[in-house]
Amino acid sequence: MELFWWLFTIVLFAVGLIGTVLPIIPGTAIILAAAVIHRMMLGAEKSIGWRSMAVLVLLTLATYALDFLGAYFGAKYFGATKWGMCGAIFGTLAGLFFGIIGLFVGPVIGALAGEFIAGKRMIDAGRAGWGSLLGNLAGTIGKLVIALAMITIFLMTVPPPI
Repeated sequence: MELFWWLFTIVLFAVGLIGTVLPIIPGTAIILAAAVIHRMMLGAEKSIGWRSMAVLVLLTLATYALDFLGAYFGAKYFGATKWGMCGAIFGTLAGLFFGIIGLFVGPVIGALAGEFIAGKRMIDAGRAGWGSLLGNLAGTIGKLVIALAMITIFLMTVPPPI
């Protein structure tokens, strides 16, 4: 039965890694759930400890912060006004409902709209939109790195099944 729970955990890890790139699936939350299920099913002596679990929870929360702040800081770095940065955040929220395309296009449209509201020219608005796209891509890469770190922490702290 122990091998079944290991296989189940590994499958959830794979789904979680896919979910860090696809906005529909909450990737790091699935990885955290896999660690919790593993602990519940196999017990404390054969699974992850509480300290490691706390680290996984903190890393999961960090990925959610990356989701919203990536586009914001990307737009800010490329000179967006507060309107453009707020537009990038709202675009990210709206883009979540339109799949992977919406995740990348939403912040750009939001930053552009915010810059137009602030009275900026097209070139400045385009720069802010480009910044929000790059920030979003950097956030996605950061989430993937954190997800891999979570899996590594789990595998390094849990005793092998055999």
